[in-house]
Amino acid sequence: MSYRARTRIVPWLFLLPALVWYFIFLVYPMAYSFVISLTDWDGLSRTSNWVGFANYINIVFNDEVSRLALRNNVIWTVGTLLIPTILGLVLAVLLDQKLFGRTMFRTIIYSPAVLPLVAVGLIWAWMYNPQFGFINEVLKAIGLGHLARGWLSTFETALPATFVTAIWTGVGFSMTVYLAALQGIPAEQYEAARIDGATGLRLFWHITLPWLREAHVIVLSLAVISSFKVFDLIYTMTYGGPGRSTQVMGTWMYFNAFQYYHAGYGSAIAWVIAIITLTVAVPYIRHMSRD
Repeated sequence: MSYRARTRIVPWLFLLPALVWYFIFLVYPMAYSFVISLTDWDGLSRTSNWVGFANYINIVFNDEVSRLALRNNVIWTVGTLLIPTILGLVLAVLLDQKLFGRTMFRTIIYSPAVLPLVAVGLIWAWMYNPQFGFINEVLKAIGLGHLARGWLSTFETALPATFVTAIWTGVGFSMTVYLAALQGIPAEQYEAARIDGATGLRLFWHITLPWLREAHVIVLSLAVISSFKVFDLIYTMTYGGPGRSTQVMGTWMYFNAFQYYHAGYGSAIAWVIAIITLTVAVPYIRHMSRD
């Protein structure tokens, strides 16, 4: 074997174990799940009925719960892109200053991000409890008892209540990413801008934001991906209720695949989630990373 051939083959030999592992546990299950999505299968029997793209057609045109779940995902995505991102950026800018106790504040704000989402959901479900929950007790203690209610059992407040939990656990991550990016901005940039007379918002708009371009890519793309994969908080806090009002694509996929024994339909919902996520996230990442 020639030297050139060896230099081409040897790197692939080192990669082969990882590629085999990647194919067996990721590529093959993904491909097989797509095949399942084209069938009417209960997930248990040995036989299945081939239905082609009927599951996808039902998701888009016939299933009202799927459309509701998709709408909730869109609302969740817009809220996730705006509120935790803006709050994280504001907190990062504030805690990048030389403030007393800033390390403690950084730790407190980031700590919810390291908690398991199931634990977060259970904690906040207890806080929202209409009988003895912390939130209602505080409202009663400060004379606002008329605002106390069953936050997770009311159609109008269930989804916003779960989103408040998502904000609480998500702000810390975006703050940390922005904080790391802020500390990488050369001080000379600010000094030169101040010499030219820039202050306050002009420094932020013309120096800080352009230097946070890569941080925006990370924060916003991960926000889109995580918002369409949201499952843990909804499942532990509302179980998709009351009624179907807080169903999202992730929970509706779970219910169909593992509780209603419609594995084919559940797989189709999973692929719809994947397609929407890739359609939204990949072009944005390519555009923002072009430079």
